[in-house]
Amino acid sequence: MPGFIPPFHRFPFRIVHLCGSKKMKGFDLRRMRAIVRKEFLHILRDPFSLGMAIGLPAMMLVIFGFALTQDVDRVPLIVWDQNRTPASRKLIAGFDLSRYFTVVSWADGYDGVERALDTRLALAALVIPTDFAARADTGRAAPLQLIVDGSDANTATIAVGYAESVVRAFAETISVERQEHIGLPVARSVIDLRPRVWFNEDLLSRNFIIPGLISVILMVIAALLTSLTVAREWERGTMEQLISTPVKVPELVIGKLIPYFAIGMLDVLIAVLMSEFVFHVPMRGSLVLLFAVATIFLGGTLSLGMLISITSNNQMLASQVAILTTFLPAFILSGFMFSLMNSPKVVRVLSYLVPARYFVSIIRGIYLKGVGLRELWPDVLFLTLSGAVMFVIANMRLRKKLI
Repeated sequence: MPGFIPPFHRFPFRIVHLCGSKKMKGFDLRRMRAIVRKEFLHILRDPFSLGMAIGLPAMMLVIFGFALTQDVDRVPLIVWDQNRTPASRKLIAGFDLSRYFTVVSWADGYDGVERALDTRLALAALVIPTDFAARADTGRAAPLQLIVDGSDANTATIAVGYAESVVRAFAETISVERQEHIGLPVARSVIDLRPRVWFNEDLLSRNFIIPGLISVILMVIAALLTSLTVAREWERGTMEQLISTPVKVPELVIGKLIPYFAIGMLDVLIAVLMSEFVFHVPMRGSLVLLFAVATIFLGGTLSLGMLISITSNNQMLASQVAILTTFLPAFILSGFMFSLMNSPKVVRVLSYLVPARYFVSIIRGIYLKGVGLRELWPDVLFLTLSGAVMFVIANMRLRKKLI
């Protein structure tokens, strides 16, 4: 009969089959949830993977946070005082009472100075000549000798600058006392320099290192965890089973990324809490912005690890490649420890290919400067683009494996 619609119960299997075939052509959340559940169960049943995912970042943050420092304080100093006068003792006290030097030994000649520097008992030596006080009291130039161990160029340069500051302060004190003693008016400096340090007022290196360290650790851990996912399936022979199922490539990739993304965000939370309560790094910016950018960074880094896992098909090889492609570039080319402005032009150009470079700049801006998206949007844009490219490539490479 025209226009008559048969009852539903007369052809239920045909309708179910059509709906099922139409669903298989698109993205199915149920299939993706099955992959997510499978990956979560594997993590929970593997204490080593779970401990590495949560405990290792915290342990690395503690080790590197306390071990890595650029502060040069309490430089061990050996003194050879040939003058032995109140003036020379006052100068030595100026060194010892400052936060920059600590007098660790006394020498009677250059042999003792050389021995102390060779054995690294001291990193610097102060030699005061016999006529030091006589020259200083009469207003003549009073030479001093500072010998510094130059095997550590950075420490030596900073120590020389500290010594010049201590000697300059001592010279000004001696000049003022001499002018007051002979009844002359005290000369005032024409230039009054009052330096003001922004963003890191105490000049503590940990305020500079810890935010960058968070990005380096997250990049290494995230890429290392996901680099084992697909390679593990190939080694255990379960990838063939996944290939035979209706699971699509995006469902498989996203389903494997979600559990490690959740663990990565937990690591971000742990790192932020440790930076606040363990290292006391000031947080001047928005926590919401920090976690939002960390979401983008983790997505790209996890996709990089997934790409390594897809192309390796071997867990040992995948883990080695993940470490080489994340730790070294993130440590050297991100500006985490070394300023990229002083690097050769080739190194600066290569650093733009490292996602950690942008995240280090963003996280330091949020932590120390308190800036927002208006100032950080170029770095956020590049970070987003790099993450999207990694995700697309990972999907393309896995598609080639499944066909």
